[in-house]
Amino acid sequence: MTDRAVLRIKGRVLVGPDDVRDELWSVDGRVTFERPAAEPSATLTGWALPGLVDAHCHVGLDAHGAVDRDTSEKQALTDRDAGTLLIRDAGSAADTRWIDDREDLPKLIRAGRHIARTRRYIRNYAHEIEPGDLAAYAAAEARRGDGWVKLVGDWIDRGAGDLAACWPGDALAEAIAAAHAEGARVTAHCFATESLPDLLAAGIDCVEHATGLTEELIPAFAERGVAIVPTLVNIATFPKLADGGEAKFPAWSAHMRRLHARRYDTVGAAHDAGIPVYVGTDAGGSLAHGLVAEEVLELTRAGLTPVEALAAATWSARSWLGRPGLTEGAPADLVLYEADPRADLRVLAAPTRVVLNGRVA
Repeated sequence: MTDRAVLRIKGRVLVGPDDVRDELWSVDGRVTFERPAAEPSATLTGWALPGLVDAHCHVGLDAHGAVDRDTSEKQALTDRDAGTLLIRDAGSAADTRWIDDREDLPKLIRAGRHIARTRRYIRNYAHEIEPGDLAAYAAAEARRGDGWVKLVGDWIDRGAGDLAACWPGDALAEAIAAAHAEGARVTAHCFATESLPDLLAAGIDCVEHATGLTEELIPAFAERGVAIVPTLVNIATFPKLADGGEAKFPAWSAHMRRLHARRYDTVGAAHDAGIPVYVGTDAGGSLAHGLVAEEVLELTRAGLTPVEALAAATWSARSWLGRPGLTEGAPADLVLYEADPRADLRVLAAPTRVVLNGRVA
């Protein structure tokens, strides 16, 4: 990255979907809308957005578990170069605290390590425990993370041959209460419908994937403000997964195909009911990093308008996560494009400049 200096951003600065400024400056790595006394060392032009948000990403993780620092760095750089400057890391077995000291890498909001039922998740990913220990682990991960805890709400039960809930309702209620007492919100991986009522009753704050949402459950999710992060670029892999499990788990395979087939209808119905929807890619398991632009487009296929889909990766997402956008005094984290992304979301795939902490990447 270039050295930090006074930068001038000129063109159209999208502070909000309807709040468009002509310019801003970065001084000492912070946003200001007041012209500084010092002359800028460079002027960047274009359409500026707050750094994009990937609200479901895994830095430090691949398909086999934790990865080394060099691999983690490459993952983070790939996301940064795609314009993602804020990541909610939705579970990682790696210690990535060192990234906080790197001003050239995206900012991470960690959910600690996944918490899963014994032998009911991907090997080497999670703390694998039984229900009696769930509250203690939730509290510990709340203290270890950055305001979030990640549960695995359902996974394939090999005895049943299909997706099944991982936790009894009383254990979930105790665990979510324990995390809340530590000041953390709780999210859960959920594909199926069966795990959702107990999670809702227990006070869950967010659901990842949420392919099992139904007409009966959607009103309660909306009433309680439970957000979803659909990860549609990940849901696109369901048919291939189903093909691979067909011989051994035909019921599970059929179930996964049904969830995939109605994915856009599910997300569209949730959004129409007022459920908050945010952009997340699920990068870092078997999925590549840098897919945030593709996920924004996927949300429009589910019925969100281009501006709504863009907000789910920028203004709204940052507000939900408690991080500033392009406001006075905020870190100068922004992305520039050749054209107005509100008019053509495809430009998100080709940022012309990325500025992180006031430095040009």
